[in-house]
Amino acid sequence: MSDQVSRAASLLKEHRESIDRLDAILVYTLGERFKHTQAVGKLKAEHDLPPSDHAREAAQIARLEDLAKRADLDPEFAKAFLNFIIQEVIQHHEKHQA
Repeated sequence: MSDQVSRAASLLKEHRESIDRLDAILVYTLGERFKHTQAVGKLKAEHDLPPSDHAREAAQIARLEDLAKRADLDPEFAKAFLNFIIQEVIQHHEKHQA
């Protein structure tokens, strides 16, 4: 194996290890986030509040788009990602309401 190929393989391994660590952070962060949103869902159900809050959702999306721009992440991707999470949360809240 040439030195260039060996160096490329080493860099590839480092990048993949970083990706694996970041994936773990994402999963644990989402887990923690959902613990809080489930607590919110229970609170909403106990107090007969609606499962969704459109003003809060719009503010969160705007905030995330701004964060994405500052993080050099496609804001449309960030918006789609948060919309997916919001829909999951609303489904959980609706289950608590039932």
